[in-house]
Amino acid sequence: MASNALPVTIITGFLGSGKTTLLNRLLQHEHLRGSLVIINEFGEVGIDHLLVSTPVENVRLLSNGCLCCEVRGDLVDTLADVMRKRASGEIPPFDRILIETTGLADPVPIIRTIVVDQDLAGLFRLDGVIGVVDAVHATSQIESQIEARKQIAVSDVILVSKTDLAEEGALPELEQAVRAINAGSEIFPVVRGEVDPALLFGRGHAAGGSDGAEVDRWIDANNRERAPLGIGGRPARHAEDVRTFTLFHDEPVSVNGLTTWLSMLAGFRGPQLLRLKGIVNVDGEPYVLHAVQTVIHEAVRLDRWPSEDRRTRMVFIVRGLDRAAIERSFAALAMPEAAANTPHIDPAAYARFVEAAKQFV
Repeated sequence: MASNALPVTIITGFLGSGKTTLLNRLLQHEHLRGSLVIINEFGEVGIDHLLVSTPVENVRLLSNGCLCCEVRGDLVDTLADVMRKRASGEIPPFDRILIETTGLADPVPIIRTIVVDQDLAGLFRLDGVIGVVDAVHATSQIESQIEARKQIAVSDVILVSKTDLAEEGALPELEQAVRAINAGSEIFPVVRGEVDPALLFGRGHAAGGSDGAEVDRWIDANNRERAPLGIGGRPARHAEDVRTFTLFHDEPVSVNGLTTWLSMLAGFRGPQLLRLKGIVNVDGEPYVLHAVQTVIHEAVRLDRWPSEDRRTRMVFIVRGLDRAAIERSFAALAMPEAAANTPHIDPAAYARFVEAAKQFV
C-alpha cells in the first residue's frame, strides 16, 4: 500500500441514527477541513446551509473549505472522477475522505471497493468504520433489522446518539445489545454529534497499531461466545443469527496454509462472515489478519508480539455460521509450504485440504 494513500472513513448507521448531525459537527473541526465528503444521495444530507459555491458538476465547496459530492453511478467511478479533478486542479485538494452510507445500506460493498478494487489500489486506505446507533430506537432495530446488526458488526467505533432523549435505563440495555454483537468496538455516547475527532480517526482499520495492542484488546474483549440479548435480558430473535466467538490455534501456520484456509473461508462462507480479526502466527512471526465477508485485507506483519502469547487467535462475528465447522477447517492451516512449489501431490496434505473443505460445502 502506498504511503501517500488517502485515508477513507465510512460513517454508517440505521435510518435516523444521527449520521448527518455527526457529519455536520465533524466538519466544523480544523483537523477535518481538508476533507472530501461522499454521500449516496445529495438531497438526503442536511448540509445545504454550508454550501457556498459549485466548483464543478457533482462537487460542492463547503464554507469551511471541505468538498462534498454525491455518488453518481458506481462508487469506483465517483472516486476515480474526484481524484482526476483533484490532480488537474478542477477542485481544491483534499487529504481525507468521509463516506456516509444511507440508513438501509450494507457497508460491506463500500469496504470492498476501498480495499480490493484494482483501479483504486494504492490511492486509498481504509482508516476505519464509524457506526452510529440511536439510543431511542436502536434496541428494537437491532432485534428486527439485519442491516442494523451488520452495521454494528463491521464498525471499529460505535457512537450512541440521542442519549439526552433516551429513557432511564435504556443505555445499559443498548450497550449490552451492541457488545453482544461486537464487544471489541469502543462505545462513546454523543449528544447532537459532539465528539472528539481524535477518538474516531487514525485508527488504521486493518493494521490495528504497529504493536498489535489494539487487536489484542479487541480479541480479549471478545474472548467468549456471546448470544445477543433482547429487551429485559431475554434471548433476542436473532440470538441464533449473529454470534461472536474466539478460536485459538497452537501451532505456527505456513503462508500456503493460511492462504488456502482464507480462500476457502471467503469463497464458501464469505456472506456469513460479518467480521474476522486476529493475530496469526505465520512461521513464528505475528501478523494481523482482518476480513469483512469476502474482503480479505492483506496481512500486516507486526513489529513484535503484543504479549507472551504466541498462539494464533481470531475473533469471528458470524451470521448463521457454525463455530465447530470453522474450528475443524483449521486443518487447512497445516498445509505445508512445499505444496505450493511442487508438481506432485502430497497425499497427507491433500487429505487435510479435503477434510477442511468439507466444513464449507
